Amino acid sequence: MAEMKELAEQLVNLTIKEVKELADILKDEYGIEPAAGGAVMMASGPGGGGEGGDGGAEQSEFTVFMNGAGGSKLQVVKTVKELTGLGLKEAKAIVDGAPGPVKEALPKADAEAMLAKLQEAGADVELK
Repeated sequence: MAEMKELAEQLVNLTIKEVKELADILKDEYGIEPAAGGAVMMASGPGGGGEGGDGGAEQSEFTVFMNGAGGSKLQVVKTVKELTGLGLKEAKAIVDGAPGPVKEALPKADAEAMLAKLQEAGADVELK
């Protein structure tokens, strides 16, 4: 158990260059490819990166946030149900609970499509 904690500590403290070298070794010698960007994205740790802020990186995940159902609550509930795959009761709870998130961690294209459909149904929604 202590060996695993020590290994975890070593992995967490790797620099970006060391993570890249580790990824290359895993790929070349063992045929293991790390998930796309996951290890590199987490390598700097909390407060790391040294550039301050987000370094100009574009936001990759969006939340569709509902401010209100607007005039056609029934149509908005049906649309939320359709877009999220939730049951009628859960979709109604999201609409009744506005303001709040409808769906989180969406790629930009999916979030924009959901936003457009909800606006078409009459909902007051925005991307965050």
